[in-house]
Amino acid sequence: MDGTNQTVRLDKWMWSVRLFKTRGLAARACESGRVKSGGRVLKAASPLRGGELIELPFPEGPGTRVVRVEGLIDKRVGATEAARCCADLTPAEVVESRRLWRLDRRVRQEGDQGRPTKKRRRDLNQRGFFE
Repeated sequence: MDGTNQTVRLDKWMWSVRLFKTRGLAARACESGRVKSGGRVLKAASPLRGGELIELPFPEGPGTRVVRVEGLIDKRVGATEAARCCADLTPAEVVESRRLWRLDRRVRQEGDQGRPTKKRRRDLNQRGFFE
């Protein structure tokens, strides 16, 4: 982004740094009232400045992510460039609870699928389920 413009729309920035898959999802997160900075609720059109701390929900699942604005961009760029514009400061407890949530979700999706296939049976035997 050129040096003349010192602010960027919040929804554009969240999409540009790949926090959300689409700009619409970023705007929807803002509309929900869960995107905050310094205790105030931010709207999609809120101007964003460098160094600002933002609390936002994960696109899927529980928890709140905390990020610091390191650079202002308004176009979607490669992952390495996007990572330089955003510092993830999410607490370790939140990261761990998300990991457990994903694991639990995967187990629930697998569930009881009836009679196991030969490969699944081998995997279960390896884990000690049929011994």
